[in-house]
Amino acid sequence: MSSKTSFILCTRGSALALAQSRRIQQDLQRIFPAWTFELQILKTTGDKLQTASLANPDAALPKGLFTKELEVALLERTADIAVHSLKDLPTELPEGLLLGGVTSRADVRDVLVFRSEGLAATLAASASGDWSPGARAPFAGRTLQGLKDLPYGAVVATSSTRRAAQVQVARPDIQVVPIRGNVGTRLSKIATETSIDATILAAAGLVRLNLDIGPRGDLRVDPRLHPAERAAVPAPPAGLLATLIDPAEMIPAVGQGAVGLEIRADDPEVALLCQALTHLNTLHAVTAERAFLKALGGGCQSPVAAYGRVLGHQVELRAASFRDGAAVRAEARRPIREAKALGVALAEKLR
Repeated sequence: MSSKTSFILCTRGSALALAQSRRIQQDLQRIFPAWTFELQILKTTGDKLQTASLANPDAALPKGLFTKELEVALLERTADIAVHSLKDLPTELPEGLLLGGVTSRADVRDVLVFRSEGLAATLAASASGDWSPGARAPFAGRTLQGLKDLPYGAVVATSSTRRAAQVQVARPDIQVVPIRGNVGTRLSKIATETSIDATILAAAGLVRLNLDIGPRGDLRVDPRLHPAERAAVPAPPAGLLATLIDPAEMIPAVGQGAVGLEIRADDPEVALLCQALTHLNTLHAVTAERAFLKALGGGCQSPVAAYGRVLGHQVELRAASFRDGAAVRAEARRPIREAKALGVALAEKLR
């Protein structure tokens, strides 16, 4: 290692981005106590385009919505490591940059969030408008087992083309509408806006925000936290229920649940820092997923999905494409050393 003793990690400023970046900062500080690690918060293009619809991107919507400004900081050497939710990181990186490490993957599943009967009753009682014949009654109720339990014609809000496509393949009767904002904003919209019935979020994001699904499906602050830690966690709106969606019902996004560490290609010192945090099984799995996405020619907002996992000495990859509204799926296994080739091979099958 050189004489450098201070390193800068750049991140977005959302609650989720800060939570995962602070965890990276703490882990680096624990492993390398002789050096200091500081956080630099940057606002990305995606953060600025709060009114843009990601579910219907047009030609004017730039690539790298949530990564560009962080990558500029790396290239200008005002930061040393860019911390990303890996699902937001494009497979094509700017010249001079590379993926330096991937941390252990959290829960890859998606979560369906909706209102309880009690919350729905409260909203109905406070509504200023009168009900009229033929008006749709907003859904609320018991813990669900998945999308199949939503009532006919339910309205699900999501900004993900991947989630929207899989919802409509599984349940063509469901109306999918766009939603923007961070996790807290989306939860608030479900709690207060009766025009939508449910939304879908990543389980990993909820966990990193110290939220938990109770035994009766209630969304709550994780009760396992120390009381002082619990007090510092913003509680979700009361009356929200949640249920995990099995990957067999909804395949995750490429890189979902993993944190990616982007660095300069000519910085071996920082590369060693990232290697210390890298979880090899996660790296093999996401290598196959990202190779699939790259070979298919899709970006982070494409209606495609892939889920890789290491089984013994092999990587299993399940992938799907929902382009043109049709669902095309493929699954295969290869030795770990062929993770990238596995992703390319499945992309060829789904073209």
